[in-house]
Amino acid sequence: MLQFFGPLEPDATIAESVRAVIFRGWSSMRLIQLALLLVVLAGLSPAPVEAQTSARPDTGLLTQAAPKSEAAGGPAAEGLPPSAVTVFQIGRFPVTNSMLVTWIVAVLVIVFAQYSTRVMRAVPEGGQNFWEFLVEGLHDFLEEIVGPELIKKTFWFFATIFIFIAFTNWFGLVPGVGTIGWGHATANGFEVTRPWLRGGNADLNMTLAMASLFMVLWLVWALQTNGIVGFVLHIFGPKGESQGVVKYAMIVVFFAVGVIELVSIAFRPISLSFRLFGNIFAGENLLDAMSHVIQSPGWAKAVFSVLLPVPFYFMELLVGFVQAVVFMLLTAGFTAVICVHEDDAHGKAQQQE
Repeated sequence: MLQFFGPLEPDATIAESVRAVIFRGWSSMRLIQLALLLVVLAGLSPAPVEAQTSARPDTGLLTQAAPKSEAAGGPAAEGLPPSAVTVFQIGRFPVTNSMLVTWIVAVLVIVFAQYSTRVMRAVPEGGQNFWEFLVEGLHDFLEEIVGPELIKKTFWFFATIFIFIAFTNWFGLVPGVGTIGWGHATANGFEVTRPWLRGGNADLNMTLAMASLFMVLWLVWALQTNGIVGFVLHIFGPKGESQGVVKYAMIVVFFAVGVIELVSIAFRPISLSFRLFGNIFAGENLLDAMSHVIQSPGWAKAVFSVLLPVPFYFMELLVGFVQAVVFMLLTAGFTAVICVHEDDAHGKAQQQE
């Protein structure tokens, strides 16, 4: 029934199709994680600013570098730091708290999917019912956007990106993420300055890695569908029918439009990554601010640091879902624009009639 990487057996049931999609999802998840590691390896310094160390000339001991505000005698900066903190290192490769969250989420999703579909039933229940509902719902929804042909080779990415972003956003709301780690005692209690876990999409490296991976796949799908000549004509070629002098004038106009289109294509990974990063980063800072509104007395801080963020948790649950849908829709829309043509869609509609 569902075809993604290749044709399934003609008599395959929905359950078997879903199991095939979930099992094949391993490769897409691993592809996203590999892209994340490569981007982080290329874009991060050996240790982020928050985790820098310096050696004292007189003792040779390593001490954690203090924030500039504290070193100058001012108050320490509040809220979630812009860059992720290194938790540990594998050789000279730093593993940040946001990378750790992405690995945990990927493992949990894969284990949950494999466990839920270990025994496929004709009448689904429990976890199998959840995955069948999610996968089939996403497939039918995306098929309306990219068409029945393109969905066969692109669904694995769009479904994976939605599931991964949504679960990563929601995992960032689990108590303990961002609040458990290294810190120091202050007048208002213990303050965590280097959390062990941080929301995966609150790190620009993660969102940029996903956006960059999509742009590579977008180029591959566009060239497969249109060819090199068709790809160039799609961007620079004149649209519509015109004759005489108007025809040559339109060639110049559409060439200029094509240059603008190339600029917009170049900025797509930036807009995709900053949109997701900005919304999640702002949400986590909002929750952090609400939990620090009351600082004294101690009993009031303990009570209201838990109660005040609760309404905003429900809002962030919705934001996490919406941002996953937006990222998926934008990537699917960009792909449909370059790969789906009106003539092909009109011809297929006539054949179906």
